[in-house]
Amino acid sequence: CLSACRSDKVAAMHSVDQYTLGYDTPTDPGLQNQLEALDARLRAKYGMTPEQTAVGVLDLEHLRLAMVRPDHEEYAASVAKVGILLAYFQLHPQAATNLDAQTRHELGMMAKISSNEMAAKFSRQMGLRQIQAVLNTDGFYDAKRGGGIWVGKHYGPGRERIGDPVGAHSHEGTVRQLLRFWLLLDQGKLVSPQASQTMRELFASPELPADNIKFVKALAGRHVQILRKWGTWEDWFHDSALITGPGRQYILVALTHHPKGDDYLVDLAQAVDDWMSR
Repeated sequence: CLSACRSDKVAAMHSVDQYTLGYDTPTDPGLQNQLEALDARLRAKYGMTPEQTAVGVLDLEHLRLAMVRPDHEEYAASVAKVGILLAYFQLHPQAATNLDAQTRHELGMMAKISSNEMAAKFSRQMGLRQIQAVLNTDGFYDAKRGGGIWVGKHYGPGRERIGDPVGAHSHEGTVRQLLRFWLLLDQGKLVSPQASQTMRELFASPELPADNIKFVKALAGRHVQILRKWGTWEDWFHDSALITGPGRQYILVALTHHPKGDDYLVDLAQAVDDWMSR
């Protein structure tokens, strides 16, 4: 029995490693129905229209995918900073294994506590067009498919602005491409295994306190590790995370455009974690 269990676990790990999330990846019917029903219930609770939410869940334990409006491009606020982080490691391959302490701390500030100052520092160093070229090349943005992750403005003072071809926003994101970002990070395929590991460490950054809002607030006391990138601007409220706990590992992404978006995110995360725990 123990041998069989070990074999099943190895097979599952191998399957996760081979899993790809593309535009034709099928959803799991059961999980899809659950997510659609939950989204509808929460929208009714908070007076939100179908156009004001987009959400996705990828259960990494059982490879079950569910998404609502996955390719709807939304103003991403600080969530798009994942694009700056990805571009940094793509353009500085030596950083994967040789990252000095100051740069590690500053990238951690951008990734974990969403420092605009640090985001602007690195985006100015690399240039907006260079950053977006990396995202385009790696398949994170495709205007013909609804868009994706877009970084068209520095997170700070400055007139330079490149609107994305789909929504004309300065920063954009879609559920599908954010799910894919966290999946590739977990698989060790974001730039390279070494770069993926270093990026995981930056999102964790134990010396920096997590912002106790959105998914972190929702899952407090549940004994989970949350690697996440959230965003807020005016009435745009988003969160995206790789969540690991006893008997469960999954990716959750939600983009909302409504004053009650944060309440939606808290209720959503609690309900989804209940599903995954069972």
